[in-house]
Amino acid sequence: MDISSYKPKGRIEHKHLLNLLDYSSSDIYEILHLAASLKSAFRRGKKHELLKGKTLAMIFSKSSTRTRVSFEMGMHQLGGHSLFLSSNDIQLGRGETIEDTARVLSRYGIDGVMIRTFKQSDVDMLAQYGTFSVINGLTDDFHPCQALADIFTLWETYGRLEGVKLSYFGDGNNMAHSLMLAGAKTGMKVCVCSPKGFEPNPDIVAAAKKIGDVTVTNSVEEAAKDADALYTDVFFSMGQAKDPAKEKALMPYQVNGDVLALANKNAVFMHCLPAHRGEEVTVDVIDSSRSIIFEEAENRLHAQKAVMCLLMGKK
Repeated sequence: MDISSYKPKGRIEHKHLLNLLDYSSSDIYEILHLAASLKSAFRRGKKHELLKGKTLAMIFSKSSTRTRVSFEMGMHQLGGHSLFLSSNDIQLGRGETIEDTARVLSRYGIDGVMIRTFKQSDVDMLAQYGTFSVINGLTDDFHPCQALADIFTLWETYGRLEGVKLSYFGDGNNMAHSLMLAGAKTGMKVCVCSPKGFEPNPDIVAAAKKIGDVTVTNSVEEAAKDADALYTDVFFSMGQAKDPAKEKALMPYQVNGDVLALANKNAVFMHCLPAHRGEEVTVDVIDSSRSIIFEEAENRLHAQKAVMCLLMGKK
């Protein structure tokens, strides 16, 4: 079933968003349809306080511009409240266990926790020991909120998802993992193009291939051919030291004018940001009319609001 034939039900049967492995196509379509509705309300200046009286705690072990602002503003627009909890300011950063943190926050009536951290196990453990909904704002393994915003942006761009080819270039990181899962579950063709030694996790690749059309290649030409969207990310994720050997391996996978010329004539460029111009992408591509990075960035707000409503809005 394609997104165009999906009829929204206003609910999903999930309490958490830990990754996209256990989300069905229908779950994702539900999020995207609600995101579209919330974006329309936002653009028209119409109030949509669907989480009035609800509270989201935001735990940051990794800092971020887009994640913090989009979740904080999202809760404000939905009529709720948000609490910013840096790991430098709470006892979690001083050795308190995830289990104890989850139990304490549960006692305070928190409705949801967004956590942006390193280990996926921290996110999973919060969900196991807390009574609230848990949203993965990023781990070293997955970035589901960004992937949802990305495919929402492609739906807006092409009016469909089924058959759209998204080609990702660079390190086979958390973005590559989540894009493979989101794309496979919505009928897209996803190609991840990475140098040898920097391919995505083979277990996640295998899981995504069981679901849909997913390819992993070392060939830039193969990935770019017939692509509707070219996607890249920084060479070094937050917390990673700059490695000259890795940078040398990744530079041939830079998205530049030559790579864009291999794609479909109306192909768009995407990036989860922040971007390092001159490294993973050239200025003539990222700042061109083919670039949709800022629409993509705005859509983090709307996709995450949809996730929060569907997870935290239950009676």
